[in-house]
Amino acid sequence: MIKVSKGAVSIERDGKKLAADVGAPVQVADRVRTGADGAVGVTLRDNTLLSAGPNSLIVIDKFAYDSVTQDGKMSVGVRKGTLAVASGRIAKRTPESVDFHTPTSILGVRGTEFVIEVEGEGDE
Repeated sequence: MIKVSKGAVSIERDGKKLAADVGAPVQVADRVRTGADGAVGVTLRDNTLLSAGPNSLIVIDKFAYDSVTQDGKMSVGVRKGTLAVASGRIAKRTPESVDFHTPTSILGVRGTEFVIEVEGEGDE
């Protein structure tokens, strides 16, 4: 779910551009894009916090979470821009089930906070 949205922020889903207003749901395969003046905060169901800065593109490639067992899997792509992450319950319970990837690297998570920066003009 979108928790914070400032400036130009959109969700691209099934070839459509949707408003990324506070409260808007974020689904698997969604591309969350910020413009030059944009910033967005997303909270996932396991309480993972994602904060993207200006000119960023993140993609939720995989997300499954069972709130009873707290088991799940997550894979998030950072195509460009910056992303700050505070990992949630999935990373704390099964860190091997979480990864963040850029066009040139894959980052495994062991329950922590970190920032990823991807430079360049492309979206992939």
